[in-house]
Amino acid sequence: MQTSSALQEKYDTQYEQDLQAWRLLGGESKAQNIQKIARYLNINTVLDVGSGDGSVLYWLDKNGFCPSIKSLEISQSGIEQIKAKNLASIQEIKLFDGYTIPYEDDSFDLVTCSHVLEHVEFPRRLLREIKRVSKYQVLEVPIDFSQDVDKKVEHFLSYGHINIYTPQTFRFLLQSEGLQVVRSENLMYDPAVYEYLYRNKSASQVFKLRIKNKIRRNSQFLIDRKPDVTVVLCQKTESGLEIMR
Repeated sequence: MQTSSALQEKYDTQYEQDLQAWRLLGGESKAQNIQKIARYLNINTVLDVGSGDGSVLYWLDKNGFCPSIKSLEISQSGIEQIKAKNLASIQEIKLFDGYTIPYEDDSFDLVTCSHVLEHVEFPRRLLREIKRVSKYQVLEVPIDFSQDVDKKVEHFLSYGHINIYTPQTFRFLLQSEGLQVVRSENLMYDPAVYEYLYRNKSASQVFKLRIKNKIRRNSQFLIDRKPDVTVVLCQKTESGLEIMR
């Protein structure tokens, strides 16, 4: 199974666009989430699946997360961006078809997969491959669900989000594929990310948005009801999807 040709063409040139500053900004918080949730693990080998332009890898390398990290990416332009960063901990970068991971069973202590599954046509297929090659998994997705999400189809499709999750449905997906949830956190974006998003808004709009997000940030109840992202640490089990058992 491969990613559809239409999607493949989109992602082939995805990272030729000059958005590196924005991606590095987002990559920093994603890397911090990985490091925080996996902090108690003994990790010597990591595979990052869907590395994009390497913005998360940049921060994992800078912070000394693991001395041996390998990368898989569907986009040739993304791979060129990763290579250009010359990251010391990145041992190998491979182009892959979006589903088939070219490594043996249990090759890695940890697989990281950050903001990828919302883009994948067949997420269960990719999750099974991730599970096959790793002992632990850190997976993060944006929480796009809202009560009127069906009125925002064009909005989400415009930046490639074809799967919409809540924290609960995401954990259900993982557990139904035989991944044991060890730890799960609902989080908001770093304030710097919001400031970047506000850059073209009016002063009155920015003021209202800052107040709204300050209230959310100080209430775990509100964060849990509608976080920006959910990050989950999983451990492989021997079970898998069993329907009507």
